[in-house]
Amino acid sequence: MASGKSKIGRRVARLLRVPFIDTDKTIVAAHGPITEIFARLGEPHFRDLERDAVADALGRGRAVVSLGGGAVLDPATRERLRGTTVVSLSTTAEAVRSRTRNAKRPLLAAGPDAWQRIYDERRPLYDALASIHFDTSTRPVDAIADDIVKWVRRHHD
Repeated sequence: MASGKSKIGRRVARLLRVPFIDTDKTIVAAHGPITEIFARLGEPHFRDLERDAVADALGRGRAVVSLGGGAVLDPATRERLRGTTVVSLSTTAEAVRSRTRNAKRPLLAAGPDAWQRIYDERRPLYDALASIHFDTSTRPVDAIADDIVKWVRRHHD
């Protein structure tokens, strides 16, 4: 969460000349704001919607797909990701605090320490799936995106 997935993903997609799909935005377009889904129907329902959105996005062919930070919690999603290139983006709790001051993120409602707890719980899943890892804490988005594109071109072209 708050690692810059959407900004970096859009730039990477543009540079690679492939579509960009943000699964959170796909869910919002079809079902309304994520905060409302969590409040009205609960996290398990949201995770079902997320699993379906990820499966659809990955089935569309070559694209840059930005997943919500919790998408990896679903075993079926993890299995689908095993056959793809996964770029893991991480950041620090300090960077998250500055990025999410005014953001509506249901899992961070308990405060900034919630991010660290969630990240620590999910990190083994992120690490197990990642083809490569980039820290987004301090470097400019454009520089990170350029490095990702260079890596992808070296390993996939």
